[in-house]
Amino acid sequence: MLTEWLVASPAPRAFFEALPDVHPLTAQVLYARGYCDPEAVRAFLDPPEPAAVRLTDLDRAVARLLRAIRQRERIAIYGDYDCDGVSAAALMSETLAALGADVRVHIPHRLEEGYGLNVEAIERLHAEGASVIVSVDCGARAFVEAERARALGVDLIITDHHALVDGQAPRAFAMVNPQRSEDAAFAELAGVGVAFQLAMRLLAEGEALGLLRDACTSEALLDLVAVGTVADVVPLTGVNRSLVRAGLQRLNTAPRLGLAALVSAARLPMGAVHAGHVGFALAPRLNAAGRLDTALHAYALLVAREPELASQLAQQLDAQNAERQRITDHVSRAAELQALAEDASPPLLFAASSEFNPGVIGLAAQRLVERHHVPAVVVHVDGDRARGSCRSVEGFHITQALDHMRELFEKHGGHAAAAGFTLPASRLPMLRQQLYALAAAARPAGGWKRVLRAEAAIDLSALVQLVDVDGKAMHDLQRLEPHGAGNPRPLLLLHNAVVQRVRRLGAGGEGGALHLHLQLRDRRRVIWDAVGWRLGHRADELREGAAVQLMAHIGITTWDGVRRLQVEVVDFRLS
Repeated sequence: MLTEWLVASPAPRAFFEALPDVHPLTAQVLYARGYCDPEAVRAFLDPPEPAAVRLTDLDRAVARLLRAIRQRERIAIYGDYDCDGVSAAALMSETLAALGADVRVHIPHRLEEGYGLNVEAIERLHAEGASVIVSVDCGARAFVEAERARALGVDLIITDHHALVDGQAPRAFAMVNPQRSEDAAFAELAGVGVAFQLAMRLLAEGEALGLLRDACTSEALLDLVAVGTVADVVPLTGVNRSLVRAGLQRLNTAPRLGLAALVSAARLPMGAVHAGHVGFALAPRLNAAGRLDTALHAYALLVAREPELASQLAQQLDAQNAERQRITDHVSRAAELQALAEDASPPLLFAASSEFNPGVIGLAAQRLVERHHVPAVVVHVDGDRARGSCRSVEGFHITQALDHMRELFEKHGGHAAAAGFTLPASRLPMLRQQLYALAAAARPAGGWKRVLRAEAAIDLSALVQLVDVDGKAMHDLQRLEPHGAGNPRPLLLLHNAVVQRVRRLGAGGEGGALHLHLQLRDRRRVIWDAVGWRLGHRADELREGAAVQLMAHIGITTWDGVRRLQVEVVDFRLS
């Protein structure tokens, strides 16, 4: 993998002088990210509380749903089986139920129905009495399904955030999607964020009409919004940042029963859950249900009202997640061997097999991208049908690539970095050939580079200012949270470090070590502990006494109740 290191230029002295109440390291990080106006820095560090946004067709959707509630029409919620979709389904069902709606929830089975709306499910929901269907986190490309709903006399309300086909929307009763050109200012909302906009309006107008039957408030839904938004890896800037900050506060102070049980099952610090915990512990457990079985178990956890049931479901998801990890390891290794069998340096990694568990092919594709930094496609073949999942790198918009060959697919869609599709298995060779050609044409000379951008370069000995984890320096760094896509954890270039000790940690696949543990000596001869997650395979590159430079995150870890500084190595080079 080619890796390029870039280091941001230092901010001018006047910039720091204009921010006397902000620690210089925090100010430098924001300057490096384009916040060059001191007022923009203050606005970022103190974002506004979540507020409603205006989206096309939102008024139409609210009016139709309120009419359905008053007339006792049955409303069906049609979700997705990932964490974003399940969170949105839970949010919407709680909102409608609080307003007295006759509501039921349908979440498709990944293996039996696949992603998104399908005609058979719409027909079944209609036969069960639903006159209104609200999709959450799906439907942007449901042209056939929207026409079938119209033919049945069902009013389909689509709430989604996925890309449209050439800017065109299905002919639904209402289409609430910030990907519409007129709503582009909010295009980064997750599916649950879009659903939340609808929920806020419904609760406000429903209460004014005297429909609200219990104490459901928009604030009580924010923990769901935070979990779904972080899980879907949308940028944590702007409105998303406000939503996630408020949602994490709710999660840490007054969480719903299901999320509290899941925090406990994941062995996370109750009351101190951050976005990283959501992304790497809570979301994978919620996703595990839909990957290995039915996402209805995750949905049931999120809406659970009994502590015993919540605990039971949380333990079930925890066990499923452990099994998911084992299966993912197996599939990713097998896919890698197949993808590299003919070419050790292909423009795109492509692997297809009936042996690949369809619930983890997306995770396997992501593992391949992380390891080789080229686009990856992993496909499950089931007789004459094939279902694939794609992950990509900066510079290769995978959904646009699929759009170039849309005639091959029965269904496809996604984002710049991730997509999925279904097609007849007989078309896989043609798909592979065309994707190879597009990726080869887009690949820069020398290959795609993994670019690490440090916001500041500091001497290892300067970390002494961060040792006091409750002090000003660390407090101001934490004001940059929540971290995630679009607002990553600060990356620092640490220099003047000498390796004091090298150790491998954990057991990786095929007898390797997963992680790297270092003891580093600074120029004042102070010893610092550092860990390199998933860098165990690079331990042989280091030796005691070697001078190194490191790209690293700085965080806080808790051990035996004691909070302390942790250096997390992302990459290193011998000086």
